[in-house]
Amino acid sequence: MESAQIGSLISAVADDGTRIAVQLLGAGSGPPVLVLPGGPCRSPEYLEDLAGLAGARPLAVLHPRGTPATGSLSRGWWADAGDVVAALDALGLDRADVLAHSAGAQLALATVAQHPDRVRSLLLLTPSLTWLTDTAHDGAAIAGRRTEPVISRAMASLAGPTPEDEARFQADSPVQRPAGYARWTRREQEHSPLGSTSLAASGAWSRDIPDDAAHRIRQAALPPTLVIGGTEDILVGDAPVRAGARVLGARLEMIEDCGHYPWVEQPEAFRGLVDPWVALDAPGPRVEQQSGRPRLTRAPRHHS
Repeated sequence: MESAQIGSLISAVADDGTRIAVQLLGAGSGPPVLVLPGGPCRSPEYLEDLAGLAGARPLAVLHPRGTPATGSLSRGWWADAGDVVAALDALGLDRADVLAHSAGAQLALATVAQHPDRVRSLLLLTPSLTWLTDTAHDGAAIAGRRTEPVISRAMASLAGPTPEDEARFQADSPVQRPAGYARWTRREQEHSPLGSTSLAASGAWSRDIPDDAAHRIRQAALPPTLVIGGTEDILVGDAPVRAGARVLGARLEMIEDCGHYPWVEQPEAFRGLVDPWVALDAPGPRVEQQSGRPRLTRAPRHHS
């Protein structure tokens, strides 16, 4: 696979010739964790350094199609799994631990279903999983526990007509942002504008998806998988995350008093769950059953 290093960016060449940007972050030890942002097709600046996670383990952050660093438009999240493979090839990784946020979970699961030998373990962070189980979205019920006027305005906008042009899409975005957080303090307000997306990019994400994509994912042999949700996540809900974790056979952890961005809202709880995952030893984590649910454990060390 042709690749070129430009500062902290790796340029991977996808199967259709598109150059896919991958940003390298952090000075931690070990092979990088491949990070897939959400949005969909949101420029990954909003991920920041994932509450300092890049200091524990290097991060290789994909800039999906539709973002400024990569350009072009998504071929649909199912086909874009090829971009993940291209990124891994450019990084020289046969297998990787993959962390996917929100809509990035679709890309991660498409990759596992089509290229199971390339993903060592999977962490789905506040994933969008309603499509996987047809579980009813319960974001409105979560919003009903909130009394702030900004949440009322956000919910009215989210329930309104789908934007038909870029100007309307961009005008709606600031109104809807508070719904992504359990609180609306200065920290959340400063974080919320980070990472641009567009109507064209987000619309392209859902094109040309096979009718049996969800079935193929449900039938796939997934690697050890950890799902982290927020109990106050209006955007993806609570019930769909729990149901999706069950279907995937994943370990589930829910962070209390947390919305869609745990590294912003509850950084200590976030790191408490993610640090053991990034520290798992080669040749890879395995899942053991304990108290009726899977549990990630360290693989045994092999001494030469």
